Amino acid sequence: MAREGLTGSRIRERRTMSGMRQADLAREIGISASYLNLIEHNRRRIGGKLLVNIASALGVEPAALSEGAEAALIATLREAAVGNAISDAELDRADEFAGRFPGWAEILAGAHRRVNALERTIETLTDRLAHDPQLAASLHEVLSTAAAIRSTASILAESKDISDEWRDRFHNNIDQDSRRLSDSSKALVGYLDATDGQDGSDLASSPQEEVDAFLIEHGYHFASLESGTQTPEALIEDAIQLTSMAGRHIALGILKQMQRDARLVDLGALQQACADLGPDPLQLAHHFNAPASVILRRLATLPDLVSGFVACDRAGSLLVRKPIDHFALPRFGAACPLWPMFQAIATPGVFVSHAVQQVGRNNAEFSCYAVAEQTQPAGYNTPPLVQGMMLILPATLNREDRLKHGNGSHQGKGGHQNGTQTPLHVGSTCRVCARSACPGRREPSILSEGF
Repeated sequence: MAREGLTGSRIRERRTMSGMRQADLAREIGISASYLNLIEHNRRRIGGKLLVNIASALGVEPAALSEGAEAALIATLREAAVGNAISDAELDRADEFAGRFPGWAEILAGAHRRVNALERTIETLTDRLAHDPQLAASLHEVLSTAAAIRSTASILAESKDISDEWRDRFHNNIDQDSRRLSDSSKALVGYLDATDGQDGSDLASSPQEEVDAFLIEHGYHFASLESGTQTPEALIEDAIQLTSMAGRHIALGILKQMQRDARLVDLGALQQACADLGPDPLQLAHHFNAPASVILRRLATLPDLVSGFVACDRAGSLLVRKPIDHFALPRFGAACPLWPMFQAIATPGVFVSHAVQQVGRNNAEFSCYAVAEQTQPAGYNTPPLVQGMMLILPATLNREDRLKHGNGSHQGKGGHQNGTQTPLHVGSTCRVCARSACPGRREPSILSEGF
C-alpha cells in the first residue's frame, strides 16, 4: 500500500496510543463513528480541514498523519528485511508496518543499525588481532622477553652450585630483560590505548591506517598535486595524520603514483569523458589510449564519482583501500580470495569485469573492474613484481549509465557488460564471513553460519 494511503492507519495508531475511543474522537471532530471507522481502515481518503481537525484532536501535526514515518526509517526496515531474506510480499509491507506501528518500527530499525555497527566493530577487532603486524610484533616481544626471564630465573632457582661470577651474570640478564619487558609492555599498552577521537571509539593507528586517514581527509583527491602547485614531498610534510616513518613512506609512494597518472590522463578531461561515455573503464582506456590500470586509479580520484578502490601486491597484501558503503574492506590483508582483483593478478594484462554481491552487506550489488600491471622491467630469472587493483562502482550507477547511453555503451571493445551477469558472491575476509559453503574459505567464521 502506498505511504499516502496509510493516513487512516496512522490516525488509528495515534488514537489508540492516546487512549481515546473511536466514538469520542468522532464526536469531537463532528463526524459519525462509522465514517471514522472507514477512514481508519483506509477505505476513505482524507485531507484538508478534516485532517487538520483530527490532528488537532490527537495533538499531533497534520504531516505526522499524512506523511507518516520518515523515508530513512522505511529504507532501514527494507534494508533489514533484505538482509534477513524476507519475501517480496513481506518487503512490500514495510511502509504499512511503519505507518501502523511507528514505535515498533523505530525499535526494529534501531536494533538493525546497532547490529550492523557491532558487526563492523567485530570485523575491525578480529582483523586487527589476526593480521595487525605491529600488534603481533609487540606481543611476540613481550612473550619472548618473559620467557627469557623465566628461563634465567629457573636456572638460578634450580642450580645450587653456581659460581658468584655466573650468578652475577644471570642477575644482570634478568635486570636487562626486565627493563626490556617493562618498555615493551608500556609500548604495547600505549599502542592499544592510542585513539584518534576523544571518545576512544577509534583504534590505535598502524602505518597503513595513518595513510588511510590521510587519504580520507583529502577525499582521495589532491587538487594541488593535479595542478602541479605542490609536490608529493610537500604534501607529506604538511600531513598531520602521518606520524610514523613507515606511514610517510607508504603515502609518498601513493602520491607519486597519482602524480604520474595525472600526467597521462587529465582529471577534467576524464570527468567530461565520463559524462559523455559513462564510467566504463575499458571504454575510457580506449578513448584516452591509456593503460586500464591508470584509468582505474584516476576514476577512484574523481570527486563526484561514488567509488571504492583497492590495490594489492603479488603476495595479496592490501596496499591502498578506498572504502565504499556496504562493501567491507579488511584492515589488514587476508582479503576474500574470490575478489575479481585476485583473478586479475593471476593473469596480468587481462581486464576482469564482474558483478559482485558481498555476503552479509545488505545484499548490495557492485560492478567491479580489475586489472594487474607489472611494476618493474622484466629481467632474466627474476620474478615479476605485479600490482593488482580493483575499482568498485555501485551497480545502480552502472545500470543508470547504460540507460543513459544505450545498452551497448558498456560493452566496449572486447569488454563485458557486467550488469547482465549473475552476481559473484564474495566476502571481506574469512574470519567475519558468514557464507558457510564457500570454496575459498580458509578458516571458520566467528559469525553465525547460515548464508
